[in-house]
Amino acid sequence: QVQLQESGPGLVKPSQTLSLTCTVSGGSIATNGYFWSWIRQPPGKGLEWMGAIAWSGSTYYSPSLKSRTSISRDTSKNQFTLQLSSVTPEDTAVYYCVRDRVLIVTTQAQGSWGQGTQVTVSS
Repeated sequence: QVQLQESGPGLVKPSQTLSLTCTVSGGSIATNGYFWSWIRQPPGKGLEWMGAIAWSGSTYYSPSLKSRTSISRDTSKNQFTLQLSSVTPEDTAVYYCVRDRVLIVTTQAQGSWGQGTQVTVSS
């Protein structure tokens, strides 16, 4: 069974770049047919799909975040990463990494999820 684990700093200062890593076990991130996404949930709000990297290495981003988001992978480590630049306090959220056969995941009933990691943007 695939397992995903997010890691990264819990506190980021405004204007800096947020960087998170998802380490995957029990399945390869290059396995045909899967998308590996980053999703976040700000306090008191719903889930927001941020973007994904496909088994092929192709990347896809939410239009609202595309200018600030980069997703990459290291197949040798079976990890994929999120970078979000120029963060503001509005980027404070729980960040999740997710695997599914669907590109855009909108509910926790879909796919396999990491436990999530809290990131706070504050000076």
